[in-house]
Amino acid sequence: MADDELTPRPVVQVRLADAGDLFLTWRWTSGAQGYGTGQAPAAEVDRAVRALADALPGGEAGVRRAFGAGALAGYDGERALARILAEALWPAGLTEQLRPVAAALGDQRPLVGIQPAPRVAQVPWELLAVGGADEPDVRLLDLADVVTTAPASLRRPHDGAPRPAGDGGAVVLVLDPRVPGFRADSALGSVLGRPGSDPALLALVQRHLDTGRAVPPVADAAQAFRRTDLDRDWLGGALRQGAARLMYVGHVSAAPVGGGQSEDATLHLCCDPRTTGLTEVLRTHRPLSAKDLLLGTLSARADGVAGARLWPAPRRVALIACESGGDLRFAESFGLAAAMLHNGADLITATRWALPTNLAFHQLADVAPSVRPLSEAVVAVDAAHEHPDPVRRLASWQREQLDRWRTDRRVEHSPLLWAALSCLVL
Repeated sequence: MADDELTPRPVVQVRLADAGDLFLTWRWTSGAQGYGTGQAPAAEVDRAVRALADALPGGEAGVRRAFGAGALAGYDGERALARILAEALWPAGLTEQLRPVAAALGDQRPLVGIQPAPRVAQVPWELLAVGGADEPDVRLLDLADVVTTAPASLRRPHDGAPRPAGDGGAVVLVLDPRVPGFRADSALGSVLGRPGSDPALLALVQRHLDTGRAVPPVADAAQAFRRTDLDRDWLGGALRQGAARLMYVGHVSAAPVGGGQSEDATLHLCCDPRTTGLTEVLRTHRPLSAKDLLLGTLSARADGVAGARLWPAPRRVALIACESGGDLRFAESFGLAAAMLHNGADLITATRWALPTNLAFHQLADVAPSVRPLSEAVVAVDAAHEHPDPVRRLASWQREQLDRWRTDRRVEHSPLLWAALSCLVL
């Protein structure tokens, strides 16, 4: 795995392959010894994947269904789904190897790296109920920290600007940018609400301003939200200065899986129709695609520049947007997360499925206006990316959410949102 911070503990690598039935292999690569194989019948896998798909939000109707009859919004339904997924997809032999390793570590946990097959790329592995009949609610997250691993073929030698390590570099903040041609209450409108209305998010920005690392260096924290000047040219310039981190919170339009072209996934910035790019104009806005990030202007002119030179990715990138980590659902993974890895990132935090906004929790689940689950997730990811071991820090926060879910069973602590987050490394 790419980050040195992720390795000083036991690591087991799990790889899945889809050939009708689902085949699985695992091998301990450090800190312990062991290996194994498994095979899941196609019918059982299909049943489990359909049950998960029925529980996930997606589109307005899908979000309403997820908050209504969806399994992830209610404790009993979610636990039943976690059991279905575990019985279909997870080998008991690996759990038995994990238990003594986890017990020996005390407060620490081994690291499970999962390279999924496309059919199971949206599975929230952390939630799998891996305990036996006498421990029906033991989850994989209780035993291990979990990270998604991408194929090493996605990475090429970095040739962009210098990338500071640790705390030394800028934190590029792209927070709910205004998409040209779309009102705040439209499909590509605001995801975080009125600027300045969320104390936790204001505090997040202020912390980076106080250290002098925030880009853009605004005079007031509220000015970091809903900006109109954060287009692809600005982003490229900010990254070429040698940023340590990028945090994007906004909209991603995933490519249709049936089309087979993951490179068509797009990130929505403030780019207007005059912007040069490889995607069609949407109203008065041209989205930034994974294809743009990979190819840059190479296909547009003879003296074109590769995407890694135009948008060199910092070591850590957060893409907090709907299905921003959807690359691995494709047989050939060239989406936004893969493009960031290709352009130099070591770790991406992205999402497996569409994220409900704070407003969705308020309107569809009667959650109090002062409770903002999406904002809490943004703050948690930011804290994780500031930590020496971001995977461990994010997993710790997810365990806190799981404990709250078990205790109070309130929808704002359900895995509907927090289990969508996953760290992707090479």
